[in-house]
Amino acid sequence: MNFGSDNWAGAAPEIIDAIVRANKGLAPAYGGDDLTARVEAQFSDLFETDCAVYFVATGGAANGLALSVMTPPYGMVLCHEQSHVQMDECAGPEFFTGGAKLLPIAGNAGKLTPQSVAKALASFPHRPPHGAPEHVLSLTQATECGTIYSANELKALCDFAHAAGLKVHMDGARFANAVAALDVSPAALSWRAGVDVLCFGGTKNGALAAEAVIFFDKTMAKDFEFRRKRAGHLWSKMRFVAAQFDAYIADDLWLRLARHANAMAEELSNGLAVTGGVEISYPTEINQVFACFPDGVADNLKDQGAIFFPWVTPGDPANGKMHRLVTSFNTTSQEVDAFLKAVADEMAA
Repeated sequence: MNFGSDNWAGAAPEIIDAIVRANKGLAPAYGGDDLTARVEAQFSDLFETDCAVYFVATGGAANGLALSVMTPPYGMVLCHEQSHVQMDECAGPEFFTGGAKLLPIAGNAGKLTPQSVAKALASFPHRPPHGAPEHVLSLTQATECGTIYSANELKALCDFAHAAGLKVHMDGARFANAVAALDVSPAALSWRAGVDVLCFGGTKNGALAAEAVIFFDKTMAKDFEFRRKRAGHLWSKMRFVAAQFDAYIADDLWLRLARHANAMAEELSNGLAVTGGVEISYPTEINQVFACFPDGVADNLKDQGAIFFPWVTPGDPANGKMHRLVTSFNTTSQEVDAFLKAVADEMAA
């Protein structure tokens, strides 16, 4: 009954097998090998457009490094108040950008709208040299609340951002879950909607340590290779990161893994929703379930071995009573059933 995080899951067997294959023999270092070049090129096929791709090891590095080429140190990044770049990266974006300001914006269920962004901009008027000039709109797909932007919602946000002179960054740590849930092409949820830079995550969805920063506007990537090197994310044995993405993309493994995680969350959410006294806080659209339990129930479930955590963020509608449960590519129906039975027993006690 481990629903702590999809980060707790190991790597998918296909990913491990790919790493083992890449371990044979010698290969040029620092991404100069044939495998890295081939896999980087595969992203242009996957996204149906010519793009520049850079591999890094963590989502935090991907976001921070991407933002570092999108805004000057004195610039401003608009983001949701619950976003990972705002809440969970220990001021990493500020570090990588050299001090750019993050402007957090409230929004229902983790999502921004053109109206909320416009209001934030109006509340932070351009006052050179006193006010930080806006440069980037950062979006999270899927959001920290487990919700998804549709292609139309993304396009409306990107169109507004570009009209306001902003570039659009997307934190796609769970991009696979969003694509799988909406059953659309990755292009539809990225550059076709207007996203300029996507941080495409693999680690939460079966990879060992693999994130890709994808520039759909290749001119923006001009200095990125130097920033990646300076940040210590130019792996000397880059072929092991490339190998993970090679397996991840092949035969749509990334979507199969995400669909399974989403399906397990749906089972979990549906079961909790029909249990009297349990409230589902946000729509369950990907592999995250947000639930409020009656007093004492969560602690009793944890005493029985269940693993999940409180979820307290700005704008928390549950006043600290909400918990997050996350499924992964290797969550089983048996685990879900066991947890639901434990919840039902607690509620009947």
